Amino acid sequence: MTGHVLEGIGELVRGVPPESTQQAVGYPSLFLLVVLGSLVPVVPTGAVVSSAAVVAIHQSVPPLSLLVVFGVASFAAFLGDIALYWLGRRGLSSKNGSRWLAQLQGRAAPERLAQARARLDEHGVAVLVLSRLLPAGRIPVMLACLLSHLPMRRFARGDAPAVLAWSGAYALIGILGGSLFARPWEGVAAAIALTVLLSTAPTLWRRTRARREAHGEATG
Repeated sequence: MTGHVLEGIGELVRGVPPESTQQAVGYPSLFLLVVLGSLVPVVPTGAVVSSAAVVAIHQSVPPLSLLVVFGVASFAAFLGDIALYWLGRRGLSSKNGSRWLAQLQGRAAPERLAQARARLDEHGVAVLVLSRLLPAGRIPVMLACLLSHLPMRRFARGDAPAVLAWSGAYALIGILGGSLFARPWEGVAAAIALTVLLSTAPTLWRRTRARREAHGEATG
């Protein structure tokens, strides 16, 4: 079964369009997917950037292609963050709130929100950089900024280096994955697997620790 799947992927890769067509379609797609993933977390944006970096290193001018991927991903993530923050601010100022603000609040556990507010008070907007790199860390910190009534301009100043660090980190994962394999689709698969592992490992670790603590309290 696995062999047939790999053969099918191989056929798709062998039939990929020319490099110019890939770029004409790939860069706008990267932009749209990252913006969408910043607004609605249904798209694994880290995996998208890593996959784009894998494809970039197999282009005719890898440094230039990687630079474009980095720039497009960073700009798209920045726009998505700013748009979501603006929507959240509108919800705060509205008597009836907004579905965007409710969505943010629903995705931030109370204990994580409390930790984010404490870090924001201690480190200021610099905490945005770390929040972008930690799986599921962006929303609690963004919500903490909203509840602290952080001005849009100050949020933007903190978010700019955050999205640059985020794009660079996931592009590096793609470079590593693509460098290990001669075929682009193998590098893409490796990059996606690594990003999924990095995004799920902290959650699994927290759940395991919580179960152990609950078991210890029950037996104690």
